[in-house]
Parts: sequence; C-alpha cells; structure tokens
Amino acid sequence: MIDTRRSAAIIDGRARARKVLEDVKSQARKWKAKSGVVPGIAVVIVGDNPASAIYVASKEKTAKECGFHSRIETRPATASTSEILDLLGELNVAPDIHGILVQLPLPTHIDAGKVIQAISPGKDVDGFHFVNVGRLATGAVDGAIVPCTPAGAILLIGDILGPDLSGRRAVVLGRSNIVGKPMANLLLAANATVTVAHSRSHDLAALCREADILVAAVGRPELVRGHWIKPGAVVIDVGINRVQTGEGRRAGLVGDVAFEEAQSVAGAITPVPGGVGPMTIAMLMANTLNAAIRGGMG
Repeated sequence: MIDTRRSAAIIDGRARARKVLEDVKSQARKWKAKSGVVPGIAVVIVGDNPASAIYVASKEKTAKECGFHSRIETRPATASTSEILDLLGELNVAPDIHGILVQLPLPTHIDAGKVIQAISPGKDVDGFHFVNVGRLATGAVDGAIVPCTPAGAILLIGDILGPDLSGRRAVVLGRSNIVGKPMANLLLAANATVTVAHSRSHDLAALCREADILVAAVGRPELVRGHWIKPGAVVIDVGINRVQTGEGRRAGLVGDVAFEEAQSVAGAITPVPGGVGPMTIAMLMANTLNAAIRGGMG
C-alpha cells in the first residue's frame, strides 16, 4: 500500500505487514484443518536485556494472533553455551515446534555462532543457518528460509516494481549477514544488477546515485542524503537509530536515510518507523508457517 500525498510515495510497511499476517492466519487455519497440525514457534531468550524482552513479547503476541503454538524458553544470563545447545537439541526434535529462533544479542560468554548453527535448518526461521544461507546464495530461494528483514524488504520492492527486476540497478549499503548479504542475493534472484557498498567503498554518494533501488542497512543515522539519491529511485531504509531530537527533548527514531531530503527526490521510500520494521515479525510468522508445512525437520 502506498500513500501518494507527498512528493515521494510513502511505502506503508504496517499495511503490508497486516496483509501478510492475514494471509498467514488464513493459511494456518487451512493447514490445521487439513493436517491437524498447529504451527509452533519457540523463542530462546538468555538474560534480561530489556529490548530483547520487548521484542520477544511482540513475537509471542503476534504468534498467538496467528493461531500458532508459542513457547518462550528463558535462561539466565549465566547460562553456558552447552546449556543452550542442549536446549536447542530438545527443540530440534520437539514435534510441536516447527520454528526456532534465538533472540540476539546473547551474553558475550556464549558462542553465538555455535548456537545459531545448532538449530535444525528446517526450523531456522531466522534464516541464519549455513544451509539456508547457502541455498539463498546459490539461487535456491524456494528451498531456503530467508532472513525476515530482507524477505520483507523484497516484498515491498516487488509491490512497486514487480517481481522481475531485470534492467534495474540496485545498491545495497551494508554487508551484514543478517540484512546486507541476503538482501543482495534476493535482488540478484529477481534479476537486478547489484552492487554491495560498505565502509571500505569509495564515494558512496556516487554509487548510490546509480541506483534504481537503494537499500540502506548500515546503522548510521541519516547517512544517506537527498543528493545521494537518483531521481525516482525506490529507497528502502532498514536503519533504526535512536537519536536526541533536541535540547531536553525525548529521543526519537530515524533511519539511515535523511527522510525529508530523500522525499523530494525518490519515487518511493519507506519511513522509519513504519516501513521495513513491521515486515520483520510478519515474515517471521510466514517463515514459521512454511516450516510447519515443509515438516520442520529440514
């Protein structure tokens, strides 16, 4: 859904996420009627990080709204890597659990890489296991569980430009394993010509001005200025940065793109908040449903 009241079309991520979730609810009901199976998701949270607790509560609420079985496994910050691995071993074989995610960040003494790779690939609804990473990187998108934020972003792009991006130049700012790299692979799978730019790239502004599709995922507040943007480009702002809004005023959220400047140049742009963010949990639910349908054991 696009709001065209301004110079650039505002991409309404909240409305698109609602549409995804309504589809998930409908498919989950049909799957339960057909198979008797209720999709189940387990979230592992270690420690008492307040932000993580908020995210987990939101995921649990959304899962229940979708009709899923939801299980929260909380462990103290003192838990060891081996204790978390034992828990994941149990969840991997639990017949009522089809999706598993470990809420990040983990305490520094826990080997996060080892933990993530211990999740069964078929239950890895975050899409971080090497099996899913490899499938996506080699173009086997249909067989991969795709990380939720890039999966949501490519849906938003497809709503505007269609599923085939042949002839489109795409620039992804950021090369993280969570967003940048999978985003680039999804764009390649849609036939875009893709450049991945990062902190070691020269003349980021010039690279961005070549982009018909610009995805910013670097975690630097308002790095991308209006003059970096090609007129008419689709701009997907993945950044969520908390900044002070003025003397004595509360902190606010901004993206990696200077939104007001970009509005006067771009053809369409995601706001922060309300753009890519709502899509992330929606795609997590879609991944969980698909994992249940596939069998959940990878």
